[in-house]
Amino acid sequence: MIIRAAHQGDFDDCHALYRALVGEVAVADAAQFARVIGQTGTTIFGAETDGALVSMATLHLMQNMTYAGRPYAFVENVVTLPAYRGKGLARGVMTQIEEVVWAAQGYKIMLLTGRSYGARGFYETLGYDGAEKVAMTKRRAPVRAPS
Repeated sequence: MIIRAAHQGDFDDCHALYRALVGEVAVADAAQFARVIGQTGTTIFGAETDGALVSMATLHLMQNMTYAGRPYAFVENVVTLPAYRGKGLARGVMTQIEEVVWAAQGYKIMLLTGRSYGARGFYETLGYDGAEKVAMTKRRAPVRAPS
């Protein structure tokens, strides 16, 4: 297993991972993928095995004014292809993200997880605390993938 930053050549692998994550919700194209990975402070980290990225998470490392200007991080879109789950790949990706954030002197890492995905226990084993803060979201209806 190799943990590394995704690049434009990983679009197909990442697209398959996004599809595994969101099901019927539309996933953007290669041009949008390029904009995401080209955004300052944003990195998609992936676990490569068998020559493909099979697990990934997106890190947004953001500038800040509090905590003496130390940055904070938000992690989104953590997913592993079903055939590769339970092999420590997502743990490796999340560990890499943590190392990057702490090396940048970040003071916290935040993430949200859906109640129905059963992932809360996984994040708790990594040291995340679901009781520290209350997360709130406001959504618009998702765009469905074309039939």
